[in-house]
Amino acid sequence: MNPPERPNLHKHRSRAVTEGVTRAPHRAFLRATGFDDAALQKSIVGIVSTQGENTPCSMALAPQADRARLGVAAGGGVPVSFSTVSVSDGTSMNHAGMRMSLVSREVIADSVEVAVRGHAYDGLVAFAGCDKTLPAMMMALARLNVPGVFIYGGATLPGHARGAQATILTTIEAVGAVQTGAMTLEALAATERSCTPTAGSCPGQFTANTMAMVGETLGLSPLGSAMVPAVYSERLAIAQRAGETVMHTLARGWPLPRDLITRKSLENACAAVAATGGSTNAALHIPAIAHEAGVDFTLDDVAAVFQRTPLIADLQPGGRYLARDLHEVGGVPAVLKALLQGGHLHGDVPTLEGRSLAEALAAWPDADGTVVRACTEALQPTGGVTVLRGNLCPEGALLKVAGLRSLAFTGPARVFENEEACMAAVSERRYRAGEVLVIRNEGPRGGPGMREMLSVTAAIYGQGMGEAVALLTDGRFSGATRGMSIGYVGPEAALGGPIALVRDGDIIRIDAAGGTLDLLVTEEELNARRSAWTPPAPARLGGVLEKYALVVRPARQGAVTHSGAVDWRYEGEGP
Repeated sequence: MNPPERPNLHKHRSRAVTEGVTRAPHRAFLRATGFDDAALQKSIVGIVSTQGENTPCSMALAPQADRARLGVAAGGGVPVSFSTVSVSDGTSMNHAGMRMSLVSREVIADSVEVAVRGHAYDGLVAFAGCDKTLPAMMMALARLNVPGVFIYGGATLPGHARGAQATILTTIEAVGAVQTGAMTLEALAATERSCTPTAGSCPGQFTANTMAMVGETLGLSPLGSAMVPAVYSERLAIAQRAGETVMHTLARGWPLPRDLITRKSLENACAAVAATGGSTNAALHIPAIAHEAGVDFTLDDVAAVFQRTPLIADLQPGGRYLARDLHEVGGVPAVLKALLQGGHLHGDVPTLEGRSLAEALAAWPDADGTVVRACTEALQPTGGVTVLRGNLCPEGALLKVAGLRSLAFTGPARVFENEEACMAAVSERRYRAGEVLVIRNEGPRGGPGMREMLSVTAAIYGQGMGEAVALLTDGRFSGATRGMSIGYVGPEAALGGPIALVRDGDIIRIDAAGGTLDLLVTEEELNARRSAWTPPAPARLGGVLEKYALVVRPARQGAVTHSGAVDWRYEGEGP
């Protein structure tokens, strides 16, 4: 690679609080935290994590973040630790708390920005573990554009239940089996107690692992780091090297996050998601990360990459294997190398270490042929996630096709005005095979907060109806969702999108192979319904949801909440 000529960024920002007569009060505050004269001459690097006890995803972060301090210190910097919030999708799903999940992505990114800009830190090492916390940290790095590294906290190890390997998805789907009488309450309780035996994030290619792969592919994370399980001691060494890496970046001034996040690297990230049957949420988060970096990259761009990328990794929920299995055969680099060899990856993008991605991947193993296949032996010719278009979703919708037995579905609509109404019908089995269950008013603005529907889809699957019905929503799905589940329908109902006009009994046609989603109603009838439609009266929400609903942008733009990248300068700061 030929990096741009850029000055040493040592104390590029922190001198705003450490140098000069007028900064005596600032230095006094820093001395009260343990700084001495020598420390005041060094670069100050923030180390932020979402560590906490609210979710197993975050419980492995504290020792990793602490180890990064050693790396920063070894590189000649002063590490300053701080933390921010997280919302556990595992405990917020299927109730009103899920409205806070996507909102938390913005809150986390904003909080990191506030801390780093407020204190003029020179660099940042960011740790995260639960679904929205990963894109939030990557968004913060892109927004701040300071020397930085993102480290994923790692996935949990699988448990065992009823003589077989089990994960949290096993328990979620078991609820539906209990509702049909196919499983006893005692068996459910045994599964609940044994499916998540360690700290860490969900172990399938759900949202956390998908976004960890995105971070590694973009170059924000070290190659080979994402799939290492949370409880492996190797993570401590990875964290320490991350601190050292930030100090190297400060010294050479390159690469900064916006050097790494480019159209080519974003396309690579989309290819990695498609190739692994990753979470549909990636199509929401990748445009949001791009937005922070000043790159116009929407759902249309995501769709183009999904369409041309083969599915080559056999990962749950559509496949058989977990993060630990992928780690044992080479991790994310094994997937990227196979894509590069198949002509589906840009190899000329930079990595954290400064080498090109192609150069860096040369040292990693080829695909093992089981967990990861060569592109010539792909599981499917196009990616595990597809974008649908049609008169029901002019701005697009997303469907994870990995593992689906059929790619087509046509049936009458059963309309529900929110998730709770649909969940009640599913729990009581008040639905029939062949129907398309439509849940609306759950989009970014209409929710507000764009809740995910994992409990609904998992209950349907657990009842043995996984592909006997389809589910359609302007809300989101978890990365663990499987079946004929279509989300992110745009425009959302609250904005008058066609999903707001669907009535019970309308025929909906889904053709995943052709990439279409249509409401089989005449244009004249749709126009008549549109003329008669009135937006729902806005509820007085108060607090964060009220602010979010006022500014959030559509799902196709990443559900972002501000106008995009800017260059931040402190008074007197040079380029």
